[in-house]
Amino acid sequence: MKNILKFKFLILFLVLLFAIFYIESVKIENKNYLKSEIQNTCKNIPEIPDGAIKLVTKVIDGDTFLIEGGYSVRILGIDADERGYFCYEDAKRFLESLILGKKVRLEKDKENFDKYCRYLRYVFLGDKNISLEMLKNGFVVARIFENAKYKDEIISAEKFAKENKIGCKWKDLNFEEKLNWEKLKEDKLKIEIIDACSAINYIGKEVIIEGKVVDSYRSLKSNTVFLNFERPYPKQCFTAVIFNSDLNKFPQNPEYFYLNKKVRIYGIVKEYKSRPEIILKDPSQIEIGK
Repeated sequence: MKNILKFKFLILFLVLLFAIFYIESVKIENKNYLKSEIQNTCKNIPEIPDGAIKLVTKVIDGDTFLIEGGYSVRILGIDADERGYFCYEDAKRFLESLILGKKVRLEKDKENFDKYCRYLRYVFLGDKNISLEMLKNGFVVARIFENAKYKDEIISAEKFAKENKIGCKWKDLNFEEKLNWEKLKEDKLKIEIIDACSAINYIGKEVIIEGKVVDSYRSLKSNTVFLNFERPYPKQCFTAVIFNSDLNKFPQNPEYFYLNKKVRIYGIVKEYKSRPEIILKDPSQIEIGK
C-alpha cells in the first residue's frame, strides 16, 4: 500500500515538473518569437551604437521623444501619462525643459526596440540620468524589469518623490483642484480652435489660439515675457503674455523655449493697444504642437 502511494506521489511530482517545464519553455518560445518579430518589423530602423550622442528634436510626452532623423526613443525605467490624463502636460513640459534642442547620450539595456520600433534607451544629459530626474520630481512612475540597469536608483528616486509628495503624481490635491482640472480638460474639448490672425475677432471670448511664435521679448523693466505670433512686433497677429509673478511655473527662459514653435494657447482673449492677447497664468494654457 505504501509503495502504491509512493508511486502515485512520484507520478504526480513528475507531471507537475513536466507542466512547469512546459509552461516555462512556452514562455521562452513566445518571448523569443516576439523578439524575432520586433527585430523583423524594425529591420529598416538604423542601428545606433550604445552611448550614441543624438540631438533631441521633439518631445512627444513624458517618456518618449524624437531624435535627429525623426526616429523615436522610449526612455527606460519610467512610465508617463498619455494625452488626456492628469500628468501628461506637466511631464511633457518638464522633459522638454530638460532635453529639447539638446544633445543627449543614449544608453542600451537588454532590448534594442519595443514593438512600436522605438529605441529603448536610458537617456543622459551630461552625467544627469533623465529617468531619475523625471522620477524624483514626481512627473512619472517607475517601470523596471528584473536585473535592469539602475534598478536601485530608479526605485529610490520614485520613493523619494512619493514620501515627499512631490510633483503631479504624488502631491495632495484637494477636491476643488481635482474638479477644476477635470473641468479644464472637458472645456478644452468643446472650445473652438482658431488661427492666431483671427484672434482679433474673438475679444472677450474663451478660445484656443493656434499659431507660430515668430518673435519674443522679455522686458528688462518688468521681467514680463511676450510671445508674438505669425508676424514680429509691432505687426504681430496675437501675443501671449507671461508676467514675472508666474514665470517660475514655466520652462526656463520661455522667450527662447517657445520661439519658432507652433503652439496652442488657451484662455480669454483681451485687447491691448488694439492688439489681441491672452495672459498665461499657468503652463496648462500653452501646448507645443505635434
